[in-house]
Amino acid sequence: MNLVIQSLAPLSADHRKPLTALAHGSSATVLDEHAIRVENANPAQRADLDVYCGTHELDYAFVAPGMRITDFGLVAMDMDSTLITIECIDEIADFCGLKAEVAAITEASMRGEIKDFNESLTRRVALLKGLDASALERVYEERLQLSPGAERMLGGAKAAGLKTLLVSGGFTFFTEKLQARLNLDFTRANTLEIVDGKLTGRVLGEIVNADVKARMLRDACAKLGIEPRRAIALGDGSNDLKMMEAAGLSVAFRAKPVVREAASVAFNFVGLDGLLRLFSA
Repeated sequence: MNLVIQSLAPLSADHRKPLTALAHGSSATVLDEHAIRVENANPAQRADLDVYCGTHELDYAFVAPGMRITDFGLVAMDMDSTLITIECIDEIADFCGLKAEVAAITEASMRGEIKDFNESLTRRVALLKGLDASALERVYEERLQLSPGAERMLGGAKAAGLKTLLVSGGFTFFTEKLQARLNLDFTRANTLEIVDGKLTGRVLGEIVNADVKARMLRDACAKLGIEPRRAIALGDGSNDLKMMEAAGLSVAFRAKPVVREAASVAFNFVGLDGLLRLFSA
């Protein structure tokens, strides 16, 4: 296997020899100032690499030699805390003084401690009843930021011919704006009911939970005429696990432990554009 090591800051040359030795690799190739690739690395060395990379804030990934981005046809992304840095529902709740309460439910749900996502979302949305819908626009304009490397990752994926899917347990208000802003191919999210300019505390239609996310990935692949193994899935919470399991390559982005353990690759430090460095030229 090849081993790709990445750093958010420029990667010091001092790391090359110890990482090659730790991985029992044959040689190290510099990919750019932030990354190296160690050839013929031994995946059995994962425990030692965990310690070294964790200490030095490096991300590592074992990848098959010769794996190319063009082997894939779709990149599927979660929105909150993956494509963007915030949890939109927590920020909406801040406008009615309930951020701490809502954020606690969000965190427990994403860690997998609340098993029923539908119930957790319903509980959180109910707390927003009566809030002026203008709060959604304020969250988008004042608080929503793309995650580091998001635009570069999307640009690289699109240049390689991949289509894009944004699938979220969050809300269509935000996914639709991001679809237009980033020129995304497919989106799916929950619809907040708004009556007379106020949130009613209800979600309309089917809730986008883990099963729906996985189904959306498979449906997008079917539309593209590709197998799900040719999809890349990126996520951070337990609601993303089934979608990530359905994909051929899964990336846990600054994710909860349960997601990091299940994913093909985990990025704890680098941006989303770290995805592009995994592939051979």
